[in-house]
Amino acid sequence: MTISERIVFDPTIRSGKPIICGTRVSVVDILEYLAGGMTREDILSDFADLSAGDINATLSFAAEREHRLFAAA
Repeated sequence: MTISERIVFDPTIRSGKPIICGTRVSVVDILEYLAGGMTREDILSDFADLSAGDINATLSFAAEREHRLFAAA
């Protein structure tokens, strides 16, 4: 499954923030959980709808977005 299949934008969910497909969990939520010290296992335990691939896709999505921001500068 690719990043674009896992991470979607829906203007009717979470104000159009990028979310994990089929959930209301945003990319920012996952990044903040990780930054706050939660492990992948903690997140997967708290959110049964998420998979390890979703967390990997979140990190890849954030890295690609960061790369695009600085590549354009």
